[in-house]
Amino acid sequence: MKERSLKIGFALSVLLCIAMAAVLSYTLLRQSASSKKLTDSSPVVARGPEAGVKSTTPANTGAANSDEPLLGPIQLSPQRMQEIGVATAVVEMRDVSDELQVPGNVAMNERTVSYVQTRFPGWIRSVFANATYQYVKKGQRLFTIYSPDVVSTEQEYLLARQNQKTVSEHMHGTPAEEGNWLLQAATERLRRYDIPDTEIAQLEKSGTANHEIAVDSTASGYIIERNALPNAYVQPETKLYTIADLSTVWVYANVFQTAVGRLKQGDRAQVSVDAYPGRHFNARIDQILPDVDATTRTVRVRLVLANPGMLLKPGMYVNVNIAAPLGRQLVIPASGVLQTGGRLIAFIDHGEGALEPRQIETGPKLNDSVVVLKGLKAGDRIVSSANFLVDSEAQLQASMGGFAPTNPEGPALTTNTADRIQIDFRTNPNPPQKGQNILIVQLTGADAKPVTGAQVSATFFMPAMPAMGMAAMHATATLIDRGNGGYEAPLKLDTGGTWQVTITAKRDGKVIGTKQMSVSAAGGM
Repeated sequence: MKERSLKIGFALSVLLCIAMAAVLSYTLLRQSASSKKLTDSSPVVARGPEAGVKSTTPANTGAANSDEPLLGPIQLSPQRMQEIGVATAVVEMRDVSDELQVPGNVAMNERTVSYVQTRFPGWIRSVFANATYQYVKKGQRLFTIYSPDVVSTEQEYLLARQNQKTVSEHMHGTPAEEGNWLLQAATERLRRYDIPDTEIAQLEKSGTANHEIAVDSTASGYIIERNALPNAYVQPETKLYTIADLSTVWVYANVFQTAVGRLKQGDRAQVSVDAYPGRHFNARIDQILPDVDATTRTVRVRLVLANPGMLLKPGMYVNVNIAAPLGRQLVIPASGVLQTGGRLIAFIDHGEGALEPRQIETGPKLNDSVVVLKGLKAGDRIVSSANFLVDSEAQLQASMGGFAPTNPEGPALTTNTADRIQIDFRTNPNPPQKGQNILIVQLTGADAKPVTGAQVSATFFMPAMPAMGMAAMHATATLIDRGNGGYEAPLKLDTGGTWQVTITAKRDGKVIGTKQMSVSAAGGM
């Protein structure tokens, strides 16, 4: 009986397993058929009379599924425009130039540096130019030298000249020509030693070899290196003097890599220095060096300028204003540009309160104006103030279904308030000074509300000045949230001068805004 019960139980288990397998197989087949149906289905593209039928692909519904609000043309009453403070400006074409204010360092003009060397070995006797940074003029006597080789050649010259005279008086023909050849050979050796013609003339006049040869300066300028010492033995490869003509100098300006594309060789610039208030030196770009500093992301731009009165000293720290002409460009007020996510928008005023958002591309910012590269044309009237409020009105009307995007040049315009952060920066005292300062940053969102809870840092950088023995200087501060979008932190500056400042705002580890500028600190070096 027990054996029979086991057999019945086993049979029931087998039947149950078969039933479950059948149900599972049926379910899998239904899912496979459904997936194949979805995969094989394709959007209907109408042709001919059905051209007005729209496709129902997911691509057409992507904008509707976006989390970003849509912008479209809006209609405002004159009273509403007055309430929110809407002002307009006309897009115009005019000649513009971009002015960059950057720090720089004075350096010697390498093209005016010269060396003083001799073409023969010998012993220096008397030294007349005996101090570094002594000013000498071209042709001024620097030192005298005794050289056995030169004395021997001078004696050969005198002997050849005496033989030529004797042979010319008593003989004719070949002997006379041979005496002339010996004299020419001795003269050529003296000239190869760089013995001047005046010295040769004096040798001919006196009839005696000179044991001390005078060496004169080959250029006017300041002696920046001197190796000529009394009784020193020198060879032709010895650099006895290095002379620099400082009537023209170089200035190396440190330009951010984002701005260097606006510059070209020959552009004009002005150089100023704290030592001469109100004095400006005209310069021009000589070369944009093909190298970027990995730390500061700046490019050195070399300027050449005249140095009247030798006022500019090598190694001196200066301020550089470079005017980069951009030609005729389409220009609008900077306040007329609204950043919405990754796009830039300008609202075109069609009159009677009809405003249309237009996607634009901008170029460099010029003080209170900005160059427009694409999206507008000369004569267009745009909103130049209260853009954030106009943006809010556009979003409100779009959400209410009053208008739909009608931009024929591209996809619907969107906005993302999280990506629009305005950074205002100041210091106490203002301008900053050498020593202790308070940094103050105000963060404002696209909705004109303060941004709180961000991580804000400020970095001050001053490039190295090797000629003055100064290394690059850094000063960094992490600002504390004081509430209502305000952030503060103390920061000590070790020196005055122009600092390159970078303000960075982060939230949850992501950068939500940055700002770069140059700030001049008082207090001297």
